[in-house]
Amino acid sequence: MDSQLAQYIPVLILGLVALAFAGGTLVMSMLVGKWANKNRRETKIKNTPYECGMLPIGEGNTRLSVKFYLVAMLFILFDIEVIFLFPWAVVYREMLVHNANLIFGSMISFLGILFVGYIYALKKRAFDWKN
Repeated sequence: MDSQLAQYIPVLILGLVALAFAGGTLVMSMLVGKWANKNRRETKIKNTPYECGMLPIGEGNTRLSVKFYLVAMLFILFDIEVIFLFPWAVVYREMLVHNANLIFGSMISFLGILFVGYIYALKKRAFDWKN
């Protein structure tokens, strides 16, 4: 039993080192921040948020239509589905020797289902987020 617990000692040491690093980084950040801000003059311009050179005018977060997110999710869905073609293409030549009809039929059915989903999304006008 002691030998099993001894196997966790490196994990415990790694956890302690990670905690010490995180705590040390926070403490050093606070100390350096206080030291750097000691002689700094604060003005209105220095305290404004800066992003891309644009003045912060207006609302910070603009609301987007739900259709935009729907199009984004559909893009991710079809993009992930196409990624499944790569492993199939890698083993296609090897699989042709053993069972050519099975591998070709499975990919045709996969692409058929994907195409039906794409046509359904087109008919429902899911890709048009401006309306």
